Amino acid sequence: MPDATITTQSQSVPLASGAEALLTWAGATDRGRKREVNQDAILMACPLFVVADGMGGHIGGEIASANTIARLAAVAEQGTVTPDTIETALSAAVHDIAEHPETTDDGTGTTVTGIYLDPAEPASWVVLNIGDSRVYLQRDDALVQITTDHSLVQELVQAGRLSPEEAESHPYGNVITRAVGPSESVVPDYVRVEVADGDRFVICSDGLTKELTDYGILHFLRENPDPADAVDAMLTAALENGGRDNISIVVVDVAVTRAADGADEGSTEASVDAASADADGAGEAGADGRAASD
Repeated sequence: MPDATITTQSQSVPLASGAEALLTWAGATDRGRKREVNQDAILMACPLFVVADGMGGHIGGEIASANTIARLAAVAEQGTVTPDTIETALSAAVHDIAEHPETTDDGTGTTVTGIYLDPAEPASWVVLNIGDSRVYLQRDDALVQITTDHSLVQELVQAGRLSPEEAESHPYGNVITRAVGPSESVVPDYVRVEVADGDRFVICSDGLTKELTDYGILHFLRENPDPADAVDAMLTAALENGGRDNISIVVVDVAVTRAADGADEGSTEASVDAASADADGAGEAGADGRAASD
């Protein structure tokens, strides 16, 4: 069972159309069953939600993820979340990591994966990603992986040299090709997804996807309409399935209210297929596979 109580929070965000998006969210991070320390960190600072999965010797990964989340939290607090402010924060985090006396390992760094709400017309979610943590979207009772893993096995899958099934047990499954660290680029991949009533996002580290398939994630979303219950159910299942790595999960639900002039809710008819296309096939590539571990 998870160590801490998981609670649901909510906030209403005005959209440029005159509608409002009621965001409801919950999240948790857990050391897992095998790791001595938790090198993951999460941020839930509406409108920005992020998971960071640290890596590196000693406590280097913990320092990398914590510093990165702290820099992004300051962006959310200042109130202007854009690709420019995100990248400025990540550059500052790289400096923090490099200057910290206990991050001497060249492999020290962290994944950064998340979403933020851009309320400008047309209102959209901006999905950002560096590394192999993931963002999933549940829409119309289907689950799509929006992000594309930055990992060696994912590159091999995309090149047609490896099947998703083979990727699950590949000996280099723990090798990621991009991270936030002293020797890495801090420019994430971005994907825009139009805001739609009823959408659910799952942001997670690979500690979850090592233990649950995409279908398993969808199952627990279907069974648990409250975000806190969904997070708790997925985390409990991941621990029961082995908990081989640190596990971090954030679930964000979206409810769009009509604008005062009667405009259509969310002004979007985007489908899961469209979101999948925007993600350059990420859903297909990740449908049966699991991300590499850190």
